[in-house]
Amino acid sequence: MDEFADIRPYHDNEVRDVLDRLLIDPELIAAVASLRMPRLNRWFPGLLRPLVSRILRRQLTGVDSVAAFQSVVKVYMDQMIEGSTREFVVSGVEHLSPGKAYLFISNHRDIALDPAFVNYALYHNGLDTVRIAIGDNLLSKPFAADLMRINKSFIVQRSAKGPRQMLAAFRKLSNYIRHSLLEERASIWIAQREGRAKDGNDATEVALIKMIGMSQDKGSESFTEFVAAMNVVPVSISYEWDPLDAAKARELVQIERDGAYQKAEHEDLKSIGTGIVGNKGRVHVHFGPRMQGDYADAAALAAALDREIIGNYPLHSSNVLAYMRLHDDARWRALDLPEISDKQVAEFDEHFAKMPPDYRRRAMEIYAQPLVNQLRLKDVAQETANA
Repeated sequence: MDEFADIRPYHDNEVRDVLDRLLIDPELIAAVASLRMPRLNRWFPGLLRPLVSRILRRQLTGVDSVAAFQSVVKVYMDQMIEGSTREFVVSGVEHLSPGKAYLFISNHRDIALDPAFVNYALYHNGLDTVRIAIGDNLLSKPFAADLMRINKSFIVQRSAKGPRQMLAAFRKLSNYIRHSLLEERASIWIAQREGRAKDGNDATEVALIKMIGMSQDKGSESFTEFVAAMNVVPVSISYEWDPLDAAKARELVQIERDGAYQKAEHEDLKSIGTGIVGNKGRVHVHFGPRMQGDYADAAALAAALDREIIGNYPLHSSNVLAYMRLHDDARWRALDLPEISDKQVAEFDEHFAKMPPDYRRRAMEIYAQPLVNQLRLKDVAQETANA
């Protein structure tokens, strides 16, 4: 009996049937056409979509395993990175060993790109790709769920109703994560919090760590031993430019002004598309060392993850310039960052000039927050040293 059948990624023997179902899904064909050729799709959808269907069918002929499907996805990832990313940098891979399963816990800025860039970094360094945690709130269309699960995603059932259902869903999720890591030797990626850090303030939710810890055998292992067995690795992902910065700023402004923000139907799926094709500038993925401290509880691990993720967050000129525009001080120099060039200043000004004026300051605060967080960490470290 497959106790995780409703949440786990698809197995190899399920891939072909799922692909055959996807290749006749009109919503998927329309989505791919809109993403790849938006202008042609807008003016000639009746001509373009059959062509897209034929191209997909040809590319997926003979694909009958997850690895084969990811090889096809890799081609699109390469094209995306070359077309929308100026530079892609990976650091910290020396902390990882081939054949070992890790629980990667990262900051969360983009729904699809965060795990995609982690996978890209791992793949091109000869390491296995990860199984990706994704909330069922993002699976509003059936084809989205199929695509995610065929690409090694597993489902976080956030829509469970009532305390008992939620507890059962979280316990199953925790057991699946442990099963994947310890029994199937397959790595996991999960964000440090539910939902993106739209304000740029990366923070690990203690509730997330408690959920992961539900699979701890409290009769035979301490929490520290549990964390060591799970091979927890902190990951810091930074984008020079966020294709959704104006949208995030708009949402934050509306929440501050009206007390709430109402998402449009399928807004998350549209955000995924915008993130994929939008300019990201330089992207940096950093893998920290495996968490090996003596952790009393979930709160202690969450605090330690924050120190690693924030402290290792690679800052870009966009972060520094945003801080400089918002704060009348030069504290950023304490972080020993490279000097800002005139070209970078011009690019920064051009980027924000294109943004609606009502959202510019809030967007700058998003970019400045990682630097603010690093300064705070430095202050805490100094206070501890002086105590």
